[in-house]
Amino acid sequence: MRTLTYFIACSIDGFIGGPDGDASFMVPFVDEEFLRFLKSEYPETLPTHGRRPLGIDDLPNKRFDTIVQGRASYDLALKEGVTRPYAHMREYVASRTLTESPDPDVEIVSADLAGRVRELKAEDGALGIYLCGGSSVAGELIDEVDELVVKTYPVVLGTGMPMFGSGFEVSEFVADSVRTFGNGVMVRTYHRKR
Repeated sequence: MRTLTYFIACSIDGFIGGPDGDASFMVPFVDEEFLRFLKSEYPETLPTHGRRPLGIDDLPNKRFDTIVQGRASYDLALKEGVTRPYAHMREYVASRTLTESPDPDVEIVSADLAGRVRELKAEDGALGIYLCGGSSVAGELIDEVDELVVKTYPVVLGTGMPMFGSGFEVSEFVADSVRTFGNGVMVRTYHRKR
C-alpha cells in the first residue's frame, strides 16, 4: 500500500496562503540551506520547470512518483504556460470545473477524488503520492492522508487559507521528526495514528 503525503508550506498560525490564496510571502525563505534540503530530501516536489534552471533535472524521485493537486495550484503553472508542472511524476488535478485536460499526461479527477486516491494508494510501488494542495482538496482527502510534512515559515498571517478546508473533526497524527533551519523555517513530519 502506497502512502499519501500532504507536503505543505504554512505560516506559524497554520495558513497555506492569504485569504486570496497568495503564498508569495514564503518565497524569500527558500534560501541556499533550505533549497539544499529540498534537493536532497524531496527533489521531486520542485516543479520540473524550476528544476531545469537549478541544474537538478536529472535527480531521481526519492519519495514520490505521483502528484495530486487542486485546480488553484495547477492554475499557477497554467498562467505561466506550463501544462505539466511536474513532468517527472504522474499528475492528477482535482477539479469540478476543468472539463478537459490541457495536457494528455495530466488526468483531471472531477468526481470521487477520495476513491481515485484509494486506487492510487492500492497500486504496487516503492514511491508514494504527493498531495500538493490546496486547502479544499486536502480537506476532502483528510481521511486518506497517511503522512504530513509541514514546512512552517516564521510568519504570522492572522487569517487566510487553512491547511485543511474541512469541517471540524479530530484526526490524530504522531510526531516523527522536527528539523530547523537558520532562516527560521521548521519542517515537522507526522504519521497518522491508526
